[in-house]
Amino acid sequence: MRDFYRNKRVFVTGHTGFKGCWLCTLLAMAGAEITGFALPPATTPNLWELSGLENRMRSVYGDIRDFDALYNTFKQSEPEVVIHLAAQPIVREGYRDPVGTYSTNVMGTVHILECIRQTETVRSFLNVTTDKVYENRSWPWGYRETDVLNGFDPYANSKSCSELVTDSYQRSFLSEHGVAVSTARAGNVIGGGDFSVDRIIPDCIRAVQAGTAIQIRNPFSVRPYQHVLEPLSAYLLIAQRQYEDRSLSGSYNVGPDNYDCITTGRLAELFCAEWGPSVRWEHVGQNGPHEDQILRLDCSKITSVLGWHPRWDVRRAVKAVVEWTKVWLADNDAAGCMERQIQAFLQENRNYYETSY
Repeated sequence: MRDFYRNKRVFVTGHTGFKGCWLCTLLAMAGAEITGFALPPATTPNLWELSGLENRMRSVYGDIRDFDALYNTFKQSEPEVVIHLAAQPIVREGYRDPVGTYSTNVMGTVHILECIRQTETVRSFLNVTTDKVYENRSWPWGYRETDVLNGFDPYANSKSCSELVTDSYQRSFLSEHGVAVSTARAGNVIGGGDFSVDRIIPDCIRAVQAGTAIQIRNPFSVRPYQHVLEPLSAYLLIAQRQYEDRSLSGSYNVGPDNYDCITTGRLAELFCAEWGPSVRWEHVGQNGPHEDQILRLDCSKITSVLGWHPRWDVRRAVKAVVEWTKVWLADNDAAGCMERQIQAFLQENRNYYETSY
């Protein structure tokens, strides 16, 4: 993987976000020429400023809904690989601002696809969506890539629409231009440096800082939790393999093994156990809009087609989150901790990836 991305021109939307920072750190360690296009970081603190990436890539602040600004940046970078992460990613925010959510997640996808359509250099495009794109039927088994796309809430539904837009552009325009196109439907991601609102691990960390109990609204909801490096390794693998062989284009679920699809309450328990005895959580009752109770993914396709499978179980993922957070709170080089965790992840997975960074 390192050899493939060295000197590759890679365009990343949403690079200032949590997943975007981890992805760009991976790419920078691989020697890629990275251009990022995104809004300024939405929180203080934020991983973008902590990661030190500003000196390792070209960063442009802009709104994915502003086609002219996006296209000008895109044209200047002449990318070979494009990874689309920019989105409004919060379920509850989708209820608060459905118009903004659809505008960002649907028209933002249209805009990046239109940039690709008008550019001759792109060979590989990956649209990162979510496990919530499926019509949720509360099945105890995992959804497959062939299941119906019809997310319930505005966030999930807008991502279902993003999938349909991508498929239309692929069939109508990009296939004849020789561009390989895939979507990746990832499960719930945790990792160091996520400061978002309405997410379980950031909520846990804020409670620790405040010296209060962690408040869990719905401890019985089942989700496919995984460390951020798991899907990112899959994204880079998909983008590489379809670049080399367009027949591998398609849609891929990216999630943990079934035994790591656990309840939110269980995740909170693991966090408390890893952090120390002074931390506890409490159930405060469901006081928000509808969220599905059970969500699992069947990831057999990406395993059988590309040979990818998860390596860090949820305990190891939580351990990495706590390790990074304690380094950050002690002001002891959060960026260095990111790189050490990436090195450890790749070293532990050396039998499954071509080479370590």
